[in-house]
Amino acid sequence: MYTGIVHGAYPLAAVIRKPGLHQLFIDLPPVLLEDLVIGASVGLDGVCMTVTSIDGARVSFDAMQETLSLTTLGQLNSGDSVNVERSAKQGAEIGGHNISGHVDGCAELVAVEESENNCTLRFRLPHALSKYVFKKGFIGISGCSLTVADYKRDEAEFTVWLIPETLRVTTFAQKRVGDWVNIEVDRQTQVIVDTVERVLAERE
Repeated sequence: MYTGIVHGAYPLAAVIRKPGLHQLFIDLPPVLLEDLVIGASVGLDGVCMTVTSIDGARVSFDAMQETLSLTTLGQLNSGDSVNVERSAKQGAEIGGHNISGHVDGCAELVAVEESENNCTLRFRLPHALSKYVFKKGFIGISGCSLTVADYKRDEAEFTVWLIPETLRVTTFAQKRVGDWVNIEVDRQTQVIVDTVERVLAERE
C-alpha cells in the first residue's frame, strides 16, 4: 500500500530485456535504502514492484510480461526517470490517498497548459475507466495522488493542476503531449460504482 506522495524521480541505471521479463536497475538515495530488503515492495511509476537484489545503492526489480503489457514500464529505457515511493508503514501519515500499486490502465497526455507557477495536464482515459473518475475525486497518476480538477465524460478526458513542488519531485515536468502514464482509479469510488451497477442490474 502507498500514499501517493512520491519521494522523488530517479533515473534507471540499466534495463535488461529478456523474453517476457525486464530487469530494472535503479540507484536509490540513502533515505530510500533504509531498512530496504529483498522482497520489499517499492512503487515505480505507480506500479507495485518487488525488490529482487540490492548491491550498495543499486536496487533491481523484475517486471513480468503482464506488467509490461498493462503499464508503461515496458517502454522504459536506461536513463528514463520513474516516480519512486517506498510502501507505507503502519501509522504513517496519509498525505494523498491509499494507492495499491495495481495499475488499472494507461492514459495519454493530450494537452499541457503552463502559466506562471501553474501547470495543467489533460489526459485521455480508456473508456472502461471513465465511470470511476469524478470532478474533485482522487486519481493515481504514475504513483502520484492527484485531484481531478475537471472531467469531460463524453471524451473520457480529465485535467489535473500541478504545483511547482509536484513538478520538482516527479516526472511530470518531463512529460510531453503523446506520452503515456499509469492510472489507478480510487478503489472506494470503484467499489461504490460497481456495487450500484450490480444492484441496478439485479432489479431489472
